[in-house]
Amino acid sequence: MIICSFGESLHISLIMQEEKLTGTLSDEKSGSIRSTSTDDGYLLAPDQRQAAEKRLVRKLDQRVLPTIVAIYIMNYIDRTAVAAARLKGLEKDLHLTEIQYNVVLAILFVAYCPAQIPSNMILNKVTRPSIYIGLCAVLWGLTSLLAGITKNFAGIVACRIFIGFPEAAFYPGSIYLLSRWYTRKELALRSAILYTGFITSNAFGSLMAAGILSGMEGKLGIRAWRWLFYIEGAITIFIGLNAMWLLSDYPHNTRWLSAAERRLACARIAGDAGEADEDSESDTPLQGLKLALQDPKVYIFALMNCAQLLGIGYINFFPTLTATLGFSTTITLLIAAPPWIVAALICVLNARHADKTGERFWHVTFWWWMNILGYVIAQSTMSIGGRYVSLFFLAVGNVGFSMTLVWVSNSIPRPPSKRAASIGIVNGFGNIGNLISSFVWKVEWAPKYTPSMVIGISAFVLAISLALAMRFMLIRENRMLDEDVQGGLKMARKERIEKAAQLEGITVEEAMEKKREFRYLY
Repeated sequence: MIICSFGESLHISLIMQEEKLTGTLSDEKSGSIRSTSTDDGYLLAPDQRQAAEKRLVRKLDQRVLPTIVAIYIMNYIDRTAVAAARLKGLEKDLHLTEIQYNVVLAILFVAYCPAQIPSNMILNKVTRPSIYIGLCAVLWGLTSLLAGITKNFAGIVACRIFIGFPEAAFYPGSIYLLSRWYTRKELALRSAILYTGFITSNAFGSLMAAGILSGMEGKLGIRAWRWLFYIEGAITIFIGLNAMWLLSDYPHNTRWLSAAERRLACARIAGDAGEADEDSESDTPLQGLKLALQDPKVYIFALMNCAQLLGIGYINFFPTLTATLGFSTTITLLIAAPPWIVAALICVLNARHADKTGERFWHVTFWWWMNILGYVIAQSTMSIGGRYVSLFFLAVGNVGFSMTLVWVSNSIPRPPSKRAASIGIVNGFGNIGNLISSFVWKVEWAPKYTPSMVIGISAFVLAISLALAMRFMLIRENRMLDEDVQGGLKMARKERIEKAAQLEGITVEEAMEKKREFRYLY
């Protein structure tokens, strides 16, 4: 054991010395900046790089993606546990009126929406996002667990507020973290796989709730809906604790990668946009927020996302909509799962095709039209078959949301501080749509919910119009880049281009040429 410990210490010491020795030198003829290290750059060699990149991406896919998907499944299960608990007596036991129940749903977003912007700004500055995201998961899991002991309206409202704050860190933070590792042609698929955590949480959440609510009633003298919070909260805490060592940090400091793999990770992301994915000294979190607020694309994306989330606001009421088919609580929760399983499969296929083609607009908006079709079917018939088919169309409407923050990240790539703030703004403001939707699906409008669905259709029409405006804006910006001899250099910072050249072991001129080739995906 002593020998093994000494060997490990010596290995770590050699790596640290190797990294300290890594420096730069100037090429007197070209003025380029090159790395003096050969050891940590060997994976960049032409005969090594392609295979090394595949191994690196595979390692990330096998370790990071399953972890964040598991967290996201519990993220949404914890958030929507109230809807399932409602079917088994939560309202009656806590003496909630309808308006109070709607407040319980909506109050989470009062904390969740504004907290996303500072959370992403913090995430961009912390050195260990694995610890930050894992800790937030533990905190909301604990708060969800405590919701099981509430006795009244005030108690459940307090729990919902304090679930909102740590949950705000997860989805926009995860998208930002993935954008630090995956290129523009890889990000959509990985983000979609992440989002399947949300989609499948609607399926697994319903199945889990069905099992708990049907089998735990009265156990140890405790109501089944309270067991629902206890069990789901405990699972989240367990996953959050494990996420602290399973998740990656940033490409330059992830502990379970070698120095060569870390440099390769940095180089490939730098090459993707022609600039190193690093903030300069002047790119503070506040400066990143200022840059984001000055970019009109951020406002269009934010309003588009708000309209979209208002349109899919039925998610929080999905068990209630399924209940209009007239089955028992257990059957209702069981048949609510298949639409989300189908939506998860379509989500992955859609993103894979989006990565392959580099197209964004149709891969987002097509599914909103499917959601509109679902609303139309639901309004056209009250038959069990027709209404159940409409639930499938409603579920696949969520596929468009899985691509939204990917499109934001592709359209606002640098600096990282601006990208982090932009993602936080778009998702934070967008979830105001979720808050509004909490009051759109009223009991007195059941079982057809005609006004609710008309509002949803109107929201999607607005979202599609804004997405079309964004498409034209990005086409125009690409045309301007085509016409500009300097290409994308005017908006780039010289030090990030020089850093990209250093990371890839190429000249600054070659890095500038890569930057000129950058175009927005639309």
